[in-house]
Amino acid sequence: YGHSNQLRQARAMGDYLIVGVHTDEEIAKHKGPPVFTQEERYKMVQAIKWVDEIAPGAPYVTTLETLDKYSCDFCVHGDDITLTIDGKDTYEEVKTAGRYRECKRTQGVSTTDLVGRMLLMTKAHHSNIDEDLDYRKHTDNFGKGPKGHSPWTGVSQFLQTSQKIIQFASGKEPQPGDTIIYVAGAFDLFHVGHVDFLEKVHQLAEKPYIIVGLHFDQEVNRYKGKNYPIMNIHERTLSVLACRYVSEVVIGAPYAVTADLLDHFRVTLVCHGMTEVVPDKDGSDPYEEPRRRGIFQLVDSGSNLTTDLIVQRIIKNRLEFEARNQKKEAKELAVLEAMRRLEEEKH
Repeated sequence: YGHSNQLRQARAMGDYLIVGVHTDEEIAKHKGPPVFTQEERYKMVQAIKWVDEIAPGAPYVTTLETLDKYSCDFCVHGDDITLTIDGKDTYEEVKTAGRYRECKRTQGVSTTDLVGRMLLMTKAHHSNIDEDLDYRKHTDNFGKGPKGHSPWTGVSQFLQTSQKIIQFASGKEPQPGDTIIYVAGAFDLFHVGHVDFLEKVHQLAEKPYIIVGLHFDQEVNRYKGKNYPIMNIHERTLSVLACRYVSEVVIGAPYAVTADLLDHFRVTLVCHGMTEVVPDKDGSDPYEEPRRRGIFQLVDSGSNLTTDLIVQRIIKNRLEFEARNQKKEAKELAVLEAMRRLEEEKH
């Protein structure tokens, strides 16, 4: 949702948004191993509702040639720095030409922090327990070099506001003739498996209006165990709202799909993926009511990617990631130091 927020801000600066997505090879060279394959990333970015087009295999260093190739007036990046493998600002050329704009980085999230949460497998990050020093200690040294820490790679707290939800929400009411489809789940670490599922659900109707019911963190933890969910309910809300197939989100949906819920939203169809349906606390089937009404349908997304698999990929790459984050941090600190020296020389 941090990336989505950047794309939302970029789209608001112009009329048409083209997003350049790097290949696995480019990322491995400059940043370390990517978690998702390039094909997965192309699909994910294309599914974000503010994106008009993607440019696959975009070069890591954005040049005027790249902007001209896609007839772009300017390019947008967050207000954190990105450096090439040899420590140069990747946007130098377009900045000099005056074809660069900046958007605000989303407070309270970074890929580094999410990776840290996955590696920890502790419950602390989505509860209000500050006593879990193991997690606190780890957030402070995950991927950090021995000296100081960079404001860009650091971990800060995500604070949800109604404004953020409004910016992400479609605000569209269902129209006459719409098929109102309800799906529920954790949608944790919103990924391409979720996108494939929602796209398939979206194809089930001429005019689909998809409502996603998101379960509260405690509920997800009950049926998923370990330290799931990795993202809290607020983070999951924004991630799901950013998807172009989603019209509305129920924040903290009941685990059992009740008659009340179906009637309230005038639901025509309830869908579930091919993953196991865990019984409710009392052992009952959470989809009993939609099944009774004959409006329940299983949908095969054709994807086998799950949140668990992503976590496994991360754990497999753990050492490479930690090395990557320390290198990234060291480069950022070097630039900060140079910027500070320049400031001092000016005075």
